[in-house]
Amino acid sequence: MKGKLYLIPTTLGESEPLEVMPLSVKKVVEQIDYYIVENEKSARRFIKKITPKKSQPDLQLMLLDKYADEQETLRYLDVCDHGNHVGLLSEAGVPAIADPGASIVALAHRKGIQVVPLVGPSSILLAMMSSGLNGQNFAFNGYLPIEKADRKKSIKQLERLSAEKNQAQIFIETPYRNDKMMTDLLGTLTPTTQLCIAADITLPTEFIQTRVTKDWKNARPDLHKRPTIFIIQK
Repeated sequence: MKGKLYLIPTTLGESEPLEVMPLSVKKVVEQIDYYIVENEKSARRFIKKITPKKSQPDLQLMLLDKYADEQETLRYLDVCDHGNHVGLLSEAGVPAIADPGASIVALAHRKGIQVVPLVGPSSILLAMMSSGLNGQNFAFNGYLPIEKADRKKSIKQLERLSAEKNQAQIFIETPYRNDKMMTDLLGTLTPTTQLCIAADITLPTEFIQTRVTKDWKNARPDLHKRPTIFIIQK
């Protein structure tokens, strides 16, 4: 019997794991010693937090970051051929969504390995759920361009697309550039376009609010270094 690939959610911040995810996640982590992770230190911290009695020296961690060798990652699931289960951990939230783990999931499908997704916090879905915008028709666009002119052009394109399709448009930014993103949104969107700001989701400092653009100008939150989801709808 081949081992399975478990897609294991992690917390979106320093919250207690079992406050935001079901007990089934803890039970799976207790059974697995092989993990594919973005960052070894944070992965070990999460595993220790959710299963304090688990032996850390027994853990076999395989790195999947921007420096990972592609040919080496193609061998990460070889242990499944010997009946070992593997856990795929994101740095925050659910694996393979706005996350490099999608390549490992695709590899599992090619190798005939069963993929088992586990329930946990997804900042994208939680933001969409709480936005009051169109949950029947929405699109995730990842990161917008870094260069200011290109970013503003992209914002206008998403606004037009939202109007044409009645579709909520979701995107993210590196936390330390959030305030620049907010400035460009307020300076680019039309006054009546709806804008949802969802920051620090599931944390004590959680902030989720939807307003039209013109109303944000006098109620602008401080988003510096706070993980944030942006959603617009025309």
